[in-house]
Amino acid sequence: MKGKTCLITGASAGIGLTTALGLAKLGATIIIASRDHQRGLKAREFIKEQTNNVKVEYLPVDLASFSSIHQMAENINSRYGKLDVLINNAGIFTSEKRLSEDGYELTFAVNHLAPFLLTNLLLESLFNARTARIINLVSCFHFLARIDINDLNFQRRNYNGLNAYNCSKLANVLFTYYLAGMLSKTSVTVNCSDPWGTNTGIVDRANFICRLLWNVQKPFLLTATKGARTSIYLATSDIVSGINGNYFRHCRQYNSSKASYDNEISLILWKECEKMTNISYNKTITSSQKLKDLAILNDIL
Repeated sequence: MKGKTCLITGASAGIGLTTALGLAKLGATIIIASRDHQRGLKAREFIKEQTNNVKVEYLPVDLASFSSIHQMAENINSRYGKLDVLINNAGIFTSEKRLSEDGYELTFAVNHLAPFLLTNLLLESLFNARTARIINLVSCFHFLARIDINDLNFQRRNYNGLNAYNCSKLANVLFTYYLAGMLSKTSVTVNCSDPWGTNTGIVDRANFICRLLWNVQKPFLLTATKGARTSIYLATSDIVSGINGNYFRHCRQYNSSKASYDNEISLILWKECEKMTNISYNKTITSSQKLKDLAILNDIL
């Protein structure tokens, strides 16, 4: 992984930190994206100490804020120019309904709208890499979800934290498959990484009952090190080079839920997310292609 740049969101703890650590050991340049400034700096120094890799940077980002996501993406695009691996790892769970800075249900905003927006904003840098890989962290809980495409913000339905989380993870899978189709003729691939049941701090914002239930099953959960293996595998393995639009667990391909293969819903969801985030994939592609054409013209001249 020497010479390759990897961005991992939510990399100050848990699966994200372990993933960043594993990629840093292989010589990659690591960009840690995290909301918590102190934890982000601490994670950066920890990775440097453990790997003797000094090419580790921390960039602050609040994934509940579109303006913050734009700011970080602009920073990466201008400073690095290319991005070899994007791992949309960050995720939250909350028991009570809360809204993001932009007025969307917080779980859906952070778990889905944030990676949707960030990925689109970084496409230019991903295209600039010789080959690039996008890895979206999903969850086996998406099997329990059924998306109400007319009520993504839980305005009409009674709010349930687990249902909101499950729906956001199903949205991640639908997003991955739809994006894979759009990237099929490019050098960029996108796949799902399911860490299975992994012991993380995702329930820190949950109510007492949720935390209690989580603590009961902790002895049966995977460690963060084991949970990160599939993400590291997808980021590094030659075996998956060129593989696009698949669902991986334990470093193997699996089928996702039946609902995740609904092409009609995935298209509607994509269009809704474009409206919510005010971004268009086609405009991004057109802009990126114009830049490439200009570069080729400059070379000829």
